[in-house]
Amino acid sequence: MEVGEINPWFFQVEPFEGESISHFLGRFRRANELTPTGLGKAVGIAGAITRWEKFRFNPPPSRQQLEALAKVAGIDADRLEQMLPPAGVGMKMEPIRLCAACYVESPCHKIEWQFKVTQGCQYHHLSLLSECPNCGARFKVPALWVDGWCQRCFLSFGEMLKWQKPS
Repeated sequence: MEVGEINPWFFQVEPFEGESISHFLGRFRRANELTPTGLGKAVGIAGAITRWEKFRFNPPPSRQQLEALAKVAGIDADRLEQMLPPAGVGMKMEPIRLCAACYVESPCHKIEWQFKVTQGCQYHHLSLLSECPNCGARFKVPALWVDGWCQRCFLSFGEMLKWQKPS
């Protein structure tokens, strides 16, 4: 009996509206028990996953790379492209920023929070947080957000809302 090529299968993860590629990649990797390197090898773009999770888009993802990732992730390449900054929009790689009010409504990191031009949340008219208001810990890259709370003191992102100031 001859065994044909075995194609791997992956658990699908539905993207949130406005979700950053970093957050989506972290959720997809955890659902499939993959490291950034493991996902990069599965997609055929070793190294790129780690860069994208840290908002490093130089060089920007190519259409071919997005299509390869889309095939593995089971979503459309155009949907992945929406998780990236628009052409010409600069990214703020550090600090990672958060609107607690948005997170309560949709538990994900929004790509727009990391745009250099973003000063505050345009929906809630609140300043963005860049560290835990309780203990001062800087937020980790969104790919590492698992439970929606500070990695040091475990204050939930939703509870941080009371510390956000009007922008």
